[in-house]
Amino acid sequence: MLFGSSAAVCGAVVALTIFGRAAGSEIGAVHSSDVVNAACGDTIVGAASMYNPFKPGKEEGGPSTASGERYDRSAWAAAIKTSLRRKFGGVEFGARPKYALVEAAGKKVIVKINDVGPLRPGRIIDLNERTMSYFDPSLQLGVINDVKVSPLAGDYWSPGPVS
Repeated sequence: MLFGSSAAVCGAVVALTIFGRAAGSEIGAVHSSDVVNAACGDTIVGAASMYNPFKPGKEEGGPSTASGERYDRSAWAAAIKTSLRRKFGGVEFGARPKYALVEAAGKKVIVKINDVGPLRPGRIIDLNERTMSYFDPSLQLGVINDVKVSPLAGDYWSPGPVS
């Protein structure tokens, strides 16, 4: 129950921070400081890899994500480690996707967490192709170490790079 009330308070603070700054002006890109201030809960640090259920591999899931959406390689999306599902407020069939700030190699991106998965040991998040190519344009690394993932409160985020 403590987590639920903390998330609600954090969400209210985030909404006031972001929408308060936007009052009287056009809403533009989300700035890094707004997103960092919106991060709720503990930051998780670990490795990230890429997944695509349409590529051959015995460990890939099906075309539907845990939220019920179809996998979209062109979206800014990711699958979180199954044991971290509660930390992100669920990620269940039919539920609204959750959002997270992912940081690595000096870059930041907001992703929609719409799937969970049995990731390999040490990995905390699987990025879809678009998100992985943001951090690794050649898609040759396979794994990115020292990735920071922070849950974001609320469901009003626009996934994509953070300036």
